[in-house]
Amino acid sequence: MTEKEHIVIIGGGFAGLTLLKKLNRDKYRITIVDSTNYHSFPPLFYQIASGGLEPSGICFPLRREVKRFIPDDTRFHMGKVEEIDTTHKTVHTGLGETIHYDRLILAAGSTNNFFNMPDLEKKVYTLKSVEQAIRCRNDILTRLEEAVVTTDPEKRRRLLSFVVVGGGPTGVEIAGALGEMKRYTITREYPELCREDLRITIVEGTDRLLQAMSQKSSVKAKKYLEKLMVDTRLGVNMTSYDGQTATLSDGTLLPAGMLIWTAGVAAVPFKFTGATPRIGRGRRIETDRFNRVTDLENVYAVGDICIMTEDEKFPNGHPQVAQVAIQQADTLAYNLNHGYGKRPFHYKDKGSMATVGRNRAVVDLPRLHFGGWLAWVAWMGIHLVSILGMRNKINVLLSWTWAYFTYSQALRLIFRASRFPDRDREE
Repeated sequence: MTEKEHIVIIGGGFAGLTLLKKLNRDKYRITIVDSTNYHSFPPLFYQIASGGLEPSGICFPLRREVKRFIPDDTRFHMGKVEEIDTTHKTVHTGLGETIHYDRLILAAGSTNNFFNMPDLEKKVYTLKSVEQAIRCRNDILTRLEEAVVTTDPEKRRRLLSFVVVGGGPTGVEIAGALGEMKRYTITREYPELCREDLRITIVEGTDRLLQAMSQKSSVKAKKYLEKLMVDTRLGVNMTSYDGQTATLSDGTLLPAGMLIWTAGVAAVPFKFTGATPRIGRGRRIETDRFNRVTDLENVYAVGDICIMTEDEKFPNGHPQVAQVAIQQADTLAYNLNHGYGKRPFHYKDKGSMATVGRNRAVVDLPRLHFGGWLAWVAWMGIHLVSILGMRNKINVLLSWTWAYFTYSQALRLIFRASRFPDRDREE
């Protein structure tokens, strides 16, 4: 009997789990490696940040998914990948582990891109992980509590000046969530504050929001944000930020006590020894139409981490969205299962959507564009069925239903980790 090849998948996101489910267990042993022990649902990180959902509602234990395939030589290893040795075909993790592979699939996704402004990382808030979303939620709520007790009007304005940089779906959605807080929550739960104390601004460098979507959707999104009392600044970039004030490219000094950065993404970087891959735009690893990494043998990349040109429609690579990752993983699994080179990847755009608060969303389908309540219901339905685990689906649905009818987010809670909770409480 021929020994099974060992496939190592780095990343437990959309692409990693699709590969885990579809690769042939009769041909391959599979090990999936991730820096966390759970799969999360990035499109809803902004709802954690705004107190709409609890983190566990959009996270699913990777071991629970992997155990479905045990004892079929399928394993999960938690650890941050420190080095990939392409000469000896090994992956080294921060836990001191060395994993040998026959084939390696990179599916680690993307992280924040600060566009050559590395100092921003320590000053701004981001939404690329559950931890970052929780930090964002804690500090939004802390600012509201501090603003309640301060008697200095200028300090209160600084505390409650929120700036979102980046007008893509994540930026529009978190700006909309903050706008809902301003419109519905302040007067109900913080009677000491006035709506006018909160200033929310979204900054986008191009001439419209949701640049990847249709013009109609962009116009509607801007209109929805204005109804939620969110200021929109288009056609300007942020050039610097000192922790309190954002400087824009037109010279404007914008008060920004809290700045949420959603302006760009870059592929998660890896350290390679031996042969190294070609790196393209946004640190993405270059591949061919079969997701084979250029210049490397038996190494593949799928999803946000790879850049693949496909005809004239995608000269700079495919959009870094979940559907691309899922479709690439599906195609790669098919090719590996059936003898390589059977099916080149072709992206089928199923549409895109973004929500801007309750009853407000925009949806672009290949031949249809619509917004408003119907788009909002469609957005909720698509996201709900995409979450792993029936328990998670039910919890999210209950949270959304409760918030819709009561105008209250029951999860506006501040939790901070501490090694000595009792000592901190006494102090």
